[in-house]
Amino acid sequence: MSTTYLELSQDGEGAHKFYEVAVDGLTVTVRYGRIGAAGQTQTTTCATAEKAKALAAKKVGEKVRKGYAPAVPGQRAPRQVTRRQVTSAPSTARAVAPVLWRFRTGSSAFGIHVDDDRCWVGNQAGDVFNLDHDGDVLARYSLPDGVMCLVADEFWIYAGCDDGKVYDLSSKLPFAAHDIAADADIFWLDIHEGVLNVSDLEGRLTVIDHEDEHQWARHSQGQSGWMVRADDRAVYHGHSEGVTAYAPDGGRELWHTHSIGAVLFGWQEADSVYAGTGHHKVLRLSKATGAVEGTYACDGTVYSCATSPGGRFVFAGDSESSVYCFDQDGTRLWKLRTGSGSALSMQYHNERLYLVTTDGSLVCVDASEAAISAAHQGSVPAVRDVKLAAALPTYASATAVDAVTTVAQAQAGSIVVECVQDGGRVRVHVVSEGYEPSWNVQFPRAIREPGARYVVDTLHAAAGGFYRVRGDIRRLI
Repeated sequence: MSTTYLELSQDGEGAHKFYEVAVDGLTVTVRYGRIGAAGQTQTTTCATAEKAKALAAKKVGEKVRKGYAPAVPGQRAPRQVTRRQVTSAPSTARAVAPVLWRFRTGSSAFGIHVDDDRCWVGNQAGDVFNLDHDGDVLARYSLPDGVMCLVADEFWIYAGCDDGKVYDLSSKLPFAAHDIAADADIFWLDIHEGVLNVSDLEGRLTVIDHEDEHQWARHSQGQSGWMVRADDRAVYHGHSEGVTAYAPDGGRELWHTHSIGAVLFGWQEADSVYAGTGHHKVLRLSKATGAVEGTYACDGTVYSCATSPGGRFVFAGDSESSVYCFDQDGTRLWKLRTGSGSALSMQYHNERLYLVTTDGSLVCVDASEAAISAAHQGSVPAVRDVKLAAALPTYASATAVDAVTTVAQAQAGSIVVECVQDGGRVRVHVVSEGYEPSWNVQFPRAIREPGARYVVDTLHAAAGGFYRVRGDIRRLI
């Protein structure tokens, strides 16, 4: 067995990653990732030992041309991951928000997603918790690194992590669905119809398709891209120099709105994007032109924002532990203390405002008119502090899947897919009848192996002409 180990490390906040290629007979194993981490592994089996050596040489050559150089594992120290630096001052609001329940995750938290059934929160310890709307914790997912954000695309839930990967939490075990870059400090992401849009520390916007292949990337005029939102017409990227909109196909710049301050959070509705800024304002921008159509003035730096459906009400959380509600025209309706620090992310759902805060809490606020009115009179409900159940199910990220012997042993109606070699890549196609055999299946790259077959619970056709897996994945042996 022969092994070649390479590293690429640049000064400051540049690349800091490794690439290792090992040849053992017919097998070529590639391991890569952030220096100091275990990394991700991919294995390819070749027809002959000569072809395996040739493939390994090709992979090493490609990396050397990109600036990688031979190194000794362990000699270069890992680089610290960039964390968002935030402060949280006491609120000047006279009344406290009507908090129904609070769940302390144990670490600073950014990620939040709320839908009709569940509330999700992810923290810097790599924990993702799944709760119902009454605040009961249903499950815990353990990821390899800190969670920067949580987003949903229809049924699918994704977590962007500090290890440069995006994990799919939609099945029983979380899988690395996308590998952005081992040295990328992911700040935020959005997914639209299976296409991933990622913003990072350096102000880059990277767009990746369902096959985990980079489509295009742009470096916006600023740094620290905390906002990215996407729809059919554009990708909206907020950074230290404003908001830039790019065409989803090819990345052509459509418009740029500057002189609005550094953007620290973003939200979108059908025709507008909302930018929370360092100038103590939330701004509503036209998706068509980027023009400012509404201003919502806060008393501190805006860390987060959200709206009720259609933008009827606009909510904001600032650096002074306050939360606000505005009418659509910009009239401030109320300002209240959160009671749990500053809201780093938020989402509104069914007259409730859900916040994740600087003390690592997921907070559920009753945002109904009656509850807010009572709060201003000093009447608030007793806060329920949510506790973890002793037998809470915990699911760690997986690099392998459960195996079944035959299709008959799988659940009734399960679908068979197969990994096939397509040039230098391994694709996944459907074997079962009733599906388009030429379409690719969006599938975890870490478990792709030519000739391997898997059973999946269901497949959904996506608008781009590919299938998405829903449910568990099991390997046929």
